[in-house]
Amino acid sequence: MGRVGVVGAGRMGAAMVGRLRAAGADVVVYNRTASRADAVAEATGARVAPTAREAAAAGPVVLVSLADDAACQAAYAGPDGVAAGVGPGTVVADTSTVDPRTVGSLAAAVRERGGGFLDAPVSGSVPLVERGELTVMAGGTAADLDRARPVLDRLARQIFHVGDTGAGATMKLAVNALVHALNEALAEALVLAERAGVERSVAYEVFAGSAVAAPFVLYKRAAFERPDETPVAFSLDLVAKDLELILRLAERTGTRMPQAATNQHVVEAALEAGLGSQDMSALAGFLEHPPR
Repeated sequence: MGRVGVVGAGRMGAAMVGRLRAAGADVVVYNRTASRADAVAEATGARVAPTAREAAAAGPVVLVSLADDAACQAAYAGPDGVAAGVGPGTVVADTSTVDPRTVGSLAAAVRERGGGFLDAPVSGSVPLVERGELTVMAGGTAADLDRARPVLDRLARQIFHVGDTGAGATMKLAVNALVHALNEALAEALVLAERAGVERSVAYEVFAGSAVAAPFVLYKRAAFERPDETPVAFSLDLVAKDLELILRLAERTGTRMPQAATNQHVVEAALEAGLGSQDMSALAGFLEHPPR
């Protein structure tokens, strides 16, 4: 793989750095809050870049993993931004979950400098990064995807080329609409069984062995059964951000999504109750003990 630049040292970015370092890559990481990059570097042996530009210049493959559209736009812009660090030999694979329209502006900024760009969001959380079992949904050219594959293959079990620029971001929102519906349904069903007298672990055992045992149900088991002992993998703040993007895309395309609208209503209520920093599985506790 050679050298890889990583911009973003949040939960997913940090896990990606760890996975790539374990595979022998020379990783250069940047984070706007420098202490996060320093902590990741200390834990993994990665090197820290003082700017996003220098992380991008470390290429030839650069991974970006940021929280939202505003963070991406800020990271790419200016003389110290990602776009300033790329060149003809660079391909940027942005794994962030953002609006497809934002992807277009980011891609243009990179391509103006001669670099290649993929919107390459992923399905799966930190445990799947650590096992190299993510699913990547890539939008962009086949040539750019081929250049990024040596790095993406270390992180992913499956890589889908879903279309041109923006198609990856679109597909990620469609996938997350389903993920958030599963999370809500699982939380409701678990609370129903528990309130009706079935022990939580017993109910989950049945879910995990039944027709509904999707990978999401299996890998979120610890978070639902032992929420106080399980690290946050995907916060409710980010769920709310996803649902806003999903419903905006639905409005632009004239798509009715009553399930997503209901999910947004419940998640907004959980945020109002102060649960934004908790894992998405905290919806079960919120539904079981709603605020008065």
